[in-house]
Amino acid sequence: MASTACSFSSLVGSRIRSFRISPSPPPFLKQASAQKTSHRSAAAASSTSRREFLDGLIALPLLVSFPSSANSKEVEVGSYLPPSPIDPSFVLFTASPNDTPALRAGNVKPYKFMLPPTWKQMRVANILSGNYCQPRCAEPWVEVKFQDEKQGNIQVVASPLIRLTNNPNATIEDIGTPDKVIASLGPFVTGNTFDPDELLQTSIEKSGNQTYYKYALETPYALTGSHNLAKATVKGSTVVLFVASANDKQWQSSEKVLKAILDSFQV
Repeated sequence: MASTACSFSSLVGSRIRSFRISPSPPPFLKQASAQKTSHRSAAAASSTSRREFLDGLIALPLLVSFPSSANSKEVEVGSYLPPSPIDPSFVLFTASPNDTPALRAGNVKPYKFMLPPTWKQMRVANILSGNYCQPRCAEPWVEVKFQDEKQGNIQVVASPLIRLTNNPNATIEDIGTPDKVIASLGPFVTGNTFDPDELLQTSIEKSGNQTYYKYALETPYALTGSHNLAKATVKGSTVVLFVASANDKQWQSSEKVLKAILDSFQV
């Protein structure tokens, strides 16, 4: 009996040892392992796919072009604009259809002005650029903006002519006197409200067939700055307003520069 039990125990132990050290797992373990490997591969592939998808979303803004603001370089204009033929110490910006939605739509005629080479073109928010309403905008929009932290800001604002007159072929003289025009456009100079008492000076300038109304304003509560210079004209079906702004500190050193920029504006 003891001999039989010993033989049986030896046999079972041998079987267990054989099973434990078997180099090749049984078929059901192979199948389970294959399934796990397959699941891991699928999970890895899914993870990779999700990662690639998220990477694509992150990169997407770098590939999308936004018409009005993407053209702004936010680097010094002297690095890419040509010298002004009037004054080589300035550079000349000439707007083209590549610059704004309104120029592409033909709502605004090309315009130009000179500015110091240290200024930078700033981005215009899409909602302010008129991109969403061209070619039939009912409200004014901002064409371009430039800035120098030490000297001030300039911007070109355009407005449909029908906001100021029912005459589709009106000139700026047809709309009214300089005082009447600035009463309508004043809030677009200051960025908030306009008080006639803020108007310091008005003048009329003629260049060929084009007439411009020019303004000097002292605007202590304006969002654009406490000192504003403006120049307005009508071309086609659009009123074009050029604004140069500065705070008190900027004005002390840049008054002459801002006036030279204003004088150079032409449509």
